[in-house]
Amino acid sequence: MKKLIALFAVSTMASTSAIAGIALSGAASVSYDDNGSSPSETTYDADLSFVGTAGGTTVTIGADVDGATFSTTGATLATTVGPLTISADMHDADEDNNNDGDGDYRTDQDDTGVTVSLDAPIGDATVGLDNSGNVSVSGTFSGVTVAHTIKNGADTTTGSASIAGMDISVTNDAGDTSWTIGTTVSGVALTLSSDNDVTAAFGLTGNTMTISHFGAAASKSATAIQANGVYASDAKYSTAAAAAYTTVAISRSLTSGATLSATYKDSDDSLTLKASVAF
Repeated sequence: MKKLIALFAVSTMASTSAIAGIALSGAASVSYDDNGSSPSETTYDADLSFVGTAGGTTVTIGADVDGATFSTTGATLATTVGPLTISADMHDADEDNNNDGDGDYRTDQDDTGVTVSLDAPIGDATVGLDNSGNVSVSGTFSGVTVAHTIKNGADTTTGSASIAGMDISVTNDAGDTSWTIGTTVSGVALTLSSDNDVTAAFGLTGNTMTISHFGAAASKSATAIQANGVYASDAKYSTAAAAAYTTVAISRSLTSGATLSATYKDSDDSLTLKASVAF
């Protein structure tokens, strides 16, 4: 018998109200997990979202309120002027810059900026330009959705389509290609990715079992120091190799509106029981 049966209780509160064009919503949770052979832990989370709308302009502000202070997590403004859509990210979120083996950035990333998209009269394509000078082109052609972003030395192209019952997505990021394939066979939803990750979900309505296998990941070297001894703004720490692992999750929806689930992870022999409700 396990040393301890994990109890993961989540209570989610979601509500929305409108006052002079302002919508307020929120979510809160508390959890306890036995963490297998590691010490158990309890975590909390509470968030608020404010959305203000005036004509074709929307301002969205997010906040983390479970700590001792009110912490802003996001602030964006979006508006439409004729064929132009303008989006301004006004909050620089704090990134994780710790060298903990998962390839974090070495320096803080400034993710504020302005993106201008033009619904140009070139078929079904949309052309976008952000404040970094990156140009993007996206559209759907003959059932295939393609998005291409032109960046200095790091172009990104993504293509997706539904073919013969399969949802396929391929991404090339500065020469590094990844892909995912999803399909349903005899009521079983299958997903396969280029990282050797496989997920199978099946069951009756309200009762689902999901088996997921995550393939081993190879290590990646850290970004080298430039000739002048200064790291580039997008330099990253090394990424440690990760062993493959499998999870099995069983969930059941109750007539009360709550959902119960149990998840087992073989890499650390942990079992998590979860009770959740959203309203």
